[in-house]
Amino acid sequence: MTMAAVDERRGADLAIGELYADHARGLVRLAWLLLHDEQDAEEVVQDAFIAVHRHWDGMRDHAAATAYLRRAVVNGARSALRRRGVRERYAASLARDRDTWSGRGPDDVVIDVETGNEVAAALSALPQRQREVLVLRYYLDLDLTQTAATLGITVGSVKTHAHRGLTALRAGWER
Repeated sequence: MTMAAVDERRGADLAIGELYADHARGLVRLAWLLLHDEQDAEEVVQDAFIAVHRHWDGMRDHAAATAYLRRAVVNGARSALRRRGVRERYAASLARDRDTWSGRGPDDVVIDVETGNEVAAALSALPQRQREVLVLRYYLDLDLTQTAATLGITVGSVKTHAHRGLTALRAGWER
């Protein structure tokens, strides 16, 4: 690394230190108001400062860096809320499954597990795109447009892959 690059990096470190001293508390409060969780708020702000440091060469001045920090905190809070929602839905799903399975006999549970294993085996035998389409459409319950957007293909391709996948699954079950 050249001496100029070292000086430039040192200048960025000093500038980030000043920004942190001036804005960290307010940004943590902003994140906390969005997340209602102190640990998540601090983590989002830390990630925002890391991103500013990483992109410091593209910053025009402190005002631009401050605006970038605010955007990064808001976007980070959105991501944290999405992750939290996924965790909560997963936990609720596990609780529902546990409630559904309680009160049933061991034979019923074994039959459900065996059926699930058969479905998983049948899906794994399909080509990757057909398997992706079927899982997104029928397990995640996405509509055609959402499935197409997720996979980066057209709605027509989703229909084709779904039809071929379902046909192959039906043929496998009839054997």
